Amino acid sequence: MITIRPSTIQDIPRQKELWALAFGDDEQYVSHFYESYYRPDRVLVLEEQGVVQAMTAWFDTQLVLPNQESCRAAYLYAVATHPQARGRGLAGQLLQGADAWFHAQGIPAVTTVPAQPSLHQFFGVNGFRECFTLSTFRWEPQLGVTASKLESITAQAYHTQREELLVDIPHIAYSLDALQYQEGNCRQSGGGLFVTQNTHGPACLCVEGAGQGHFIVKEWLGDFRDGAEVLSKLSCTIPATSYTVRRPQGEWPFAMLKWLDKEKQAAWNWASTAYLGLAFD
Repeated sequence: MITIRPSTIQDIPRQKELWALAFGDDEQYVSHFYESYYRPDRVLVLEEQGVVQAMTAWFDTQLVLPNQESCRAAYLYAVATHPQARGRGLAGQLLQGADAWFHAQGIPAVTTVPAQPSLHQFFGVNGFRECFTLSTFRWEPQLGVTASKLESITAQAYHTQREELLVDIPHIAYSLDALQYQEGNCRQSGGGLFVTQNTHGPACLCVEGAGQGHFIVKEWLGDFRDGAEVLSKLSCTIPATSYTVRRPQGEWPFAMLKWLDKEKQAAWNWASTAYLGLAFD
């Protein structure tokens, strides 16, 4: 018998096991989620014959559309199935059960960031379509460059600055506790949330360490004409051998959308794109 339900506190050890087996994250990283963001209803599990075999966490976000009404969107995160239970369609059943649960909560849309390119096809089979794009590039700093540093800010301040910079762009907006979770991931990896004033205006950056001297700028919002200025400040704030930088409005198919509301789905222009950007990957 298969049951799809919100998790319980008693499920946490099994959830952590599934997470580690699926993604290879260390204990500190996984524990941070459960210490800073987890609530039982923020993880849905698939139980088979009394054993949790699959799970997905989710974030309660807003799909913000300029000059239109915003709507709730559940962002799926850490979709995982135990390796010994794969190949039996359990992940697809979990997604269907999650759809029903979100629909009952009045959430009309679901988003996700596939963990690897091959998973775009899996989510596509399960009703998701490409929607959220961005641009990305790799940057290696020059030695000897000196500049002022980026200003470290709180999750609350980052939220305010982020929404101001994205005011004209269709995008996903995050709750404060979701951004606090991201802030913790940044801090424990040697990164952080930052803001800076530049020639053409403010910029904000979310920077997370990826190991071996490499950092990911999970989003850089601001006027791209200030590129050299911002990157110089970044290298002086967080010295690294290389950076992967993500910015809005590119052509990389980064994240996917599924409408649970049939009217909104019919009205949605799939030729348009939006920005999700700040993924908890």
